[in-house]
Amino acid sequence: MIWETIRLAMQAILRNAMRSFLTVLGVVIGVGAVIAMVTIGNGTTAQVQAEISGLGTNLLFVRPGQGFGPRQTDAPDFTLDDVEAIRHQIGGLQAVAPSVGTTANAVYGNQNHSTTVTGTTNDFLIARDWKLASGRQFLEGEIRSGKAMCIIGATVREELFASADPIGQKIRLDTVSCEVIGTLEGKGQSSFGQDQDDMVLMPIRTVQRRLVGKTDVKSIYLSAEDEAESAKIQRDVTWLMRERRRISANEDDNFRVNDMAEMVSTMTATTKVLTGLLAAVAAVSLLVGGIGIMNIMLVSVTERTREIGIRLAIGAQESQVLMQFLVEAVVLSLFGGLIGILLGLGLSGTVSALMNIPFVLDAQIVALAFVFSAAVGVAFGFFPARRAARMNPIEALRHE
Repeated sequence: MIWETIRLAMQAILRNAMRSFLTVLGVVIGVGAVIAMVTIGNGTTAQVQAEISGLGTNLLFVRPGQGFGPRQTDAPDFTLDDVEAIRHQIGGLQAVAPSVGTTANAVYGNQNHSTTVTGTTNDFLIARDWKLASGRQFLEGEIRSGKAMCIIGATVREELFASADPIGQKIRLDTVSCEVIGTLEGKGQSSFGQDQDDMVLMPIRTVQRRLVGKTDVKSIYLSAEDEAESAKIQRDVTWLMRERRRISANEDDNFRVNDMAEMVSTMTATTKVLTGLLAAVAAVSLLVGGIGIMNIMLVSVTERTREIGIRLAIGAQESQVLMQFLVEAVVLSLFGGLIGILLGLGLSGTVSALMNIPFVLDAQIVALAFVFSAAVGVAFGFFPARRAARMNPIEALRHE
């Protein structure tokens, strides 16, 4: 019985193939858009997590000011004494790296390139999870004396040296000549569109004395040990900095201590909310598709009034007529759902490749979109099917 009903539904659909396709187009677009939005959103979330986590293992950073907005003009920078206080008084840390940055024009031979110069120590490589591609780190004597040595990123190496070996060569950073002792492995662009490899590392005292002319420390990077509790370290550093900066109990902090894990969680939650919002907007077209199915099914009932009357007159039950038109609506929706799934997967795969983000398929969303398309067929096909089943056979046979 059910197979015969499906066969009749298929015949009715194929009889007006173009109209049937246009009818389910809303479902196709809705299902495809939902799958594409969710898949691309999941890929973006995975990319953000990977890139932020790549900034460093168990990373915390201490910066002047409050929150993530513009820093306070009255918030003083840190000092190297603050760095040493954290190193010796806070437990559970494997690296404490001061940082001060500026921009400079790097010159080698007839090549020049504007880049970022960061003054720091070897702990910066641990905290930020950087590995050397060649060469060596700074010697302790070079850091203490502020000797003009530098480690260059992959972008700077490519711009200045191309395929040549930079180790042992001298480059000029504005007016400061420094010897290249190492190169960093490439990390590529961050999720914020910044080239992480476009930088030069130098001993912090060298940058302070010869490039920026100040002894201030702009930020401090902390790397917690694997078994250490980041939240405790965050609290301890906060209390230590409040004490050193003489902040009274009723005053707000003029610095911030941020945990990278906390940032990852916040950004992941944000991208998930945006993904859900986009998917919800895309799902609206499913309702539009359902309305289209109901509209065309009402037209089909009107066109086939005599056929319905004949079936009822020769003994067909109301439930059989109801089932015929209901199955026809569900088959239309399911076809639209299948085509929409293929469209959504193809679109999300293409966009993921173009945006260079992971293709993260959520099987639950695919299944949910398919089931929802069937539910749309049932919901919006029921009224036309009931109207057909309740027709008076005599009135139906008189219909012209």
